[in-house]
Amino acid sequence: MKIKVNKELIIDGLQKVQSVINPRNALPVLSNVLIRAADGHLELTATDMNLTVRATVPAEVTEPGATTLPAKRIFGVFRELSVDEAEMEVNDDNIAFIHAASSYFRIHGIPEADYPILPEMEDAKSYTLEQAAFRNMLKLTAYAASPDPNRQLLHGVLLSFKAGKLSVVATDSRRLALVEHEVEFPADAELDMIVPLKTVEELIRTLGESGEVKILANQKQVAFEFDGTLVISKLVEGTYPNFRQVIPQSSPERVAIEREPFLTAIRRTSQLVSDAVSGVKLTFTKNRLEVLAAAAEIGEGRETMDVKYSGPDIAISFNPAFLMDPLKALTPDEVFLDLIDDTSPGVIRSTINFVYVLMPIRVT
Repeated sequence: MKIKVNKELIIDGLQKVQSVINPRNALPVLSNVLIRAADGHLELTATDMNLTVRATVPAEVTEPGATTLPAKRIFGVFRELSVDEAEMEVNDDNIAFIHAASSYFRIHGIPEADYPILPEMEDAKSYTLEQAAFRNMLKLTAYAASPDPNRQLLHGVLLSFKAGKLSVVATDSRRLALVEHEVEFPADAELDMIVPLKTVEELIRTLGESGEVKILANQKQVAFEFDGTLVISKLVEGTYPNFRQVIPQSSPERVAIEREPFLTAIRRTSQLVSDAVSGVKLTFTKNRLEVLAAAAEIGEGRETMDVKYSGPDIAISFNPAFLMDPLKALTPDEVFLDLIDDTSPGVIRSTINFVYVLMPIRVT
């Protein structure tokens, strides 16, 4: 293999793929990136056997070929080059020689034959969405997924293609985030899939602000194709909990709140929260909200702000981090907090098709 490649282009490609590599891989080849050169481009591939990412970058290919090279080393070499272009040649022993101006590197690789074969997408359903819209849906929900890998079903995000719309859902059993978006797809393409949280975080990192993303999915795996990038992931096996049954059907009291000042008030007062169990206390009176955080051994923090509310006085406590997460992800200026009483779940809604259900903390 012999190529000439732009430094910034290959760095960008390596950044897209190397984050999936597990540093504790038992197989040395899984610490490498697979590099294939042909037809004026390079394919860069990395995998942890559950998640595979491939990025395609343009290159001047003099001799086509393939090898695998240590991802961390090769990325470091190209990142530190002082010139815009570099030449790389790989011999039959999978040793790469990199030349760039006065710089020279020799890096030992592992044969392509030792690298896992990319999974095939057989009998796949197909969907097409705008990248920015899909990325925003993932950002609006992923934070609510359980961080515990042992809770497999909840350590992922549900993508439900049903009834002409995509529902994206995440929950850790204490809170639930749901956002929905109309999508055109055939009736026989209805499908529920649980995408691992690591895959979702990779998509949030790499999806762009323009163009489309093509999704191919079957019962066991899903592929996302966009902007010369291919992300293939195994799906979590099992049936996702019935999320709709935990969303209150009606809430008699609604508070309209300016999102950014509400977020700021919680962030400031939560500095005095000793632990998540303590929570922040929200007290609603006519057109007024008081946010209170208090800990006997620390002190207290208190904020007041104007809101649109005309119902009875209600005081309810929430985990401040859980309360801030949707406020950070949302962009509309105003949010709505729907309440039943001080022991029932609160529901944050927005001007978009978004629902966030949060269990209150019972303060004794």
